Amino acid sequence: LGLLIGSERKNRNKSAGIRTHVIVALGAALIMVVSKYGFMDVEKADAARVAAQVVSGIGFLGAGVIFVRNNLVNGLTTAAGIWATAGVGLALGSGMYVVGISSALLVLFVQFVMHRIAYFADVASGGLIRMTLVKREGIVQSMEDYLQREKLSVISVKINKTKKDEVKLEFDVVFPPGYKKTKLLARLVEMDDVLAVSE
Repeated sequence: LGLLIGSERKNRNKSAGIRTHVIVALGAALIMVVSKYGFMDVEKADAARVAAQVVSGIGFLGAGVIFVRNNLVNGLTTAAGIWATAGVGLALGSGMYVVGISSALLVLFVQFVMHRIAYFADVASGGLIRMTLVKREGIVQSMEDYLQREKLSVISVKINKTKKDEVKLEFDVVFPPGYKKTKLLARLVEMDDVLAVSE
């Protein structure tokens, strides 16, 4: 079941793939079995204590796949998938096969369906827009206002004056979900003040 969940992540080029999910599921199942049956010789053994540590302990793996790029958080879904995979392993290790298998299938269903429905699949994305503009008064503010009218969130801007009559700008922006970047670049390059533009 970990292999199935990991395959979906691998097919989407995510950092945690098949091996990670398989080992997480196997390790969680092993810990559950040890927690449940490994202390049969001890009176008043609490079978939940060791297994309970998986829920909090698996967080360090999830934290390893979460990173910030272009002011956007990436890897949250994969981290949540690792955490859910650990839950599947715990369920199977405790003998709750129907619950474990059903949960794994639900995780796969959510992943596949949400990616196929455009409303759920489209997410905001960060990026850079580099421009070379004709130098004139107010050109930087004018270009920033244009990007904001295009529904882009401008995080920061770098300005570099290379020649007397040119100015280079680098906008760090967040594109709204489903935004067509190529259309924006096409509109920008048609402007009289824009000499060059790229991502």
